[in-house]
Amino acid sequence: MRVAALPGVFRPHSDTWMLARLIAREQSIPGSAVLDLCTGSGALAVAAARAGAGAVTAVDVSRRAVISARLNAALNGVRVRALRGDLFEPVHGERFDAIVANPPYLPAAEGKPPERGPERAWEAGRDGRVLLDRILDGAAAHLRPGGSLFLVQSSVCGVEATCERMDAAGLDPQVAERRRGPLGPLLAARAPELEARGLMAAGERTEELAIVVGRSPTARAPRQRAARAWAPGEARSTPSPRPTRWPRAQTALPRGAARAPGRCAPRTPPSRC
Repeated sequence: MRVAALPGVFRPHSDTWMLARLIAREQSIPGSAVLDLCTGSGALAVAAARAGAGAVTAVDVSRRAVISARLNAALNGVRVRALRGDLFEPVHGERFDAIVANPPYLPAAEGKPPERGPERAWEAGRDGRVLLDRILDGAAAHLRPGGSLFLVQSSVCGVEATCERMDAAGLDPQVAERRRGPLGPLLAARAPELEARGLMAAGERTEELAIVVGRSPTARAPRQRAARAWAPGEARSTPSPRPTRWPRAQTALPRGAARAPGRCAPRTPPSRC
């Protein structure tokens, strides 16, 4: 894959390529509609298009990032619809089979992310979760039944917190891949401050990159009334006009025998990370 970026646009790092490799082997991508949030250079959008996605949309708040995404789509001979805007705003009312994102997740000194400058590509509030949590809260409304959200992040900003928020949003969370390595230069420079704030253990100079996948439930098929078997010559009774909430197959009982009350199948508890 060929990737270029205009000045001021975040160039892909190891976390981007880690998620790009998973997209390339994900069986649900071919023919699907994919949304890439916080696209930056557009590398993940291009990866999805190269993996056979039917339609790819890339969104970023930066004009230069949108131009870079269009440029890289052209360099790689794929089609990507690149839109400028804040996360889901440019795709209001649209739904996708997959949403992918490598958002900014670096814990910063300030609570509000910067609105301008190159720092906008990595600063994400005091806990590093400002954009992560917004994506998690809005993804379910933009996923088709059975669709998936793919996020990559650092352990510094809480993988378990991401799983819990996915579960609360109605998505089934799973950590698809983990990889531990040394801190990047930006995190390493802030390590003493992050230790003081309790975001890192004392002396810790490694982090774990994790890909967290949230699957939306598939649409449930409507229940069907079981077919009634009639004996030869048996008179058929007129069906009751009142609907039955949990239809069951009806079988004949001996005169005077009581029918046992029906029960619904117990619900399977949601899986968690």
